[in-house]
Amino acid sequence: MRSPSREPTVTVCRDCCCGSTRKHPGVDHDAHLEALRGGIAGYGRIVVSQCLLACDRSNVMVVTPAPALRRAGAGSVWLAEVLTTAHIHAVVAWIRAGGPGAAPIPAELAALRSDRPALLPAGSCGID
Repeated sequence: MRSPSREPTVTVCRDCCCGSTRKHPGVDHDAHLEALRGGIAGYGRIVVSQCLLACDRSNVMVVTPAPALRRAGAGSVWLAEVLTTAHIHAVVAWIRAGGPGAAPIPAELAALRSDRPALLPAGSCGID
């Protein structure tokens, strides 16, 4: 088990659209969040955030490298439309492999890769 200060972070948007059964009625958002929490325990940490300003691409997650990997140049990866259990399992597997900068993005997540919203300046809240 790694120290929390040495782990990658998964920031999960849960606000107006992301995590909303109104927008995604067929998705069990609570089960996905619990699967993430349980799956990456000891390998990464979860941060539940208010709106990340990417409502048109919900559900959004930002996977941030461990601090040492960030200092070495690894960047955060924004994921959009994370709506299936398979997507959640892929995030868990990636974090368990070390996340950005330590392991390549899984193929099933590469298609979900998204740019940071233009209205959100680089470095805001430690998410790039």
